[in-house]
Amino acid sequence: MITFADDLICMEKKGFYIETYGCQMNFSDSEIIASVLKNNFFEFEPDINKADLILLNTCSIRDNAEQKVFNRLKHLKFLKKKNNGLIIGLLGCMAERLKEELFAEGVVDLVAGPDSYRELPQLIASIQGGNKAFNVMLSAEETYADINPVRINTNGISAFISIMRGCQNFCSYCVVPFTRGKERSREPETIMAEAKKLFSEGFKEITLLGQNVNSYTYNNIGFPKLMAMVAEINPALRIRFATSHPKDLSDDLIAVIAAYPNICKAIHLPLQSGSDTMLKLMNRKYTRDYYLSRVEAIYKAIPDCAISTDIIAGFCSETEQDHQDTLSAMREAKIDYAFMFKYSQREGTKAAETLTDDVPDDVKTQRLNEIIALQQELSLASNKKDLGKVFEVLVEGTSKRSSRQLTGRTSQNKVVVFTDSEHTTGDYVQVRITDCTSGTLKGEVVV
Repeated sequence: MITFADDLICMEKKGFYIETYGCQMNFSDSEIIASVLKNNFFEFEPDINKADLILLNTCSIRDNAEQKVFNRLKHLKFLKKKNNGLIIGLLGCMAERLKEELFAEGVVDLVAGPDSYRELPQLIASIQGGNKAFNVMLSAEETYADINPVRINTNGISAFISIMRGCQNFCSYCVVPFTRGKERSREPETIMAEAKKLFSEGFKEITLLGQNVNSYTYNNIGFPKLMAMVAEINPALRIRFATSHPKDLSDDLIAVIAAYPNICKAIHLPLQSGSDTMLKLMNRKYTRDYYLSRVEAIYKAIPDCAISTDIIAGFCSETEQDHQDTLSAMREAKIDYAFMFKYSQREGTKAAETLTDDVPDDVKTQRLNEIIALQQELSLASNKKDLGKVFEVLVEGTSKRSSRQLTGRTSQNKVVVFTDSEHTTGDYVQVRITDCTSGTLKGEVVV
């Protein structure tokens, strides 16, 4: 039988397929993985049924995210039965968190954590004769700065650039510091080079990524300075970033966003809870009033800025009053859109070790539904304020409902749908908003 080790020696290319779960950082990582493999005798195969190597790049932030992967592995088990030589690898945060347990599924041949992607070719080559491959060592230095990502997760218009890795905020509910390791920032020169290359290749929008981009620092360059440097590459290049921790959102950063028209006027600022009691238990390192003061500073400097957030319903010992505090904070902050979830206890976190997950699931569900209902109300109110206004929209493609309609996003990251036969993907178009729902703006081209 010819093994992958033999294939590497013979330099015979094999096809790899990647499925990505979770956050934008995982999608960025999948492009790094693709680059490592393509430089080592593999080629991307878009059809999972034709792949010799299937990789799942996973997320551990909530139990539901992990269950999706376990269910996917059950399906892949059938593919493995049909193809004896098929190798299945599980990568990313779930690999780091569960490690050896994943081999018990009887499907996985390879487990690799977020800092071991350079070793993938060697790990794959070692899989033969029933052996498994395993590397979940975390690094205090790895940033993959020298790797040119292969853009497999893009529309050709927007791209991600990872500017830092890891996290050391240790929110009590979160596994990220344990699955991605110590915070470290990437050299600004490599970030600039990657951004310039993307723009030269026709990309119109980049998103600077990190678990907490606000704490980026390399020598004397902090995140506000880095943002300005990237924005100055070309005024036709839009700049976004994700994600921010409220405790590190500085006035300097707000001023930079306000000063550059091509830095998008949209800030993702996770609230998690509007209750000081909950925020303390979550180890979020800010109070409700501090969060709202940051929101006030944003609106003062950037009146048209959109603010999105994350909300957790039903954290440990959350009372009805704590829940009402969250709802009132959402109203006060005038949140434009939000990612909302029920609390999911994660093994190994401070909350799992020291707190009790004592809010009944039906209560969590009820509170989450109330949060969702309020957010729909707030989103609709926000979108109604845009009626009659003209926005510059970056076209991302055609609408799912009609090939005669285009869809794109405003600087505020709001989706706009409009009828137009003159423009195409990648164009900037001036669009007047004529109608809206809570999730979408509808408009007409301004001639």
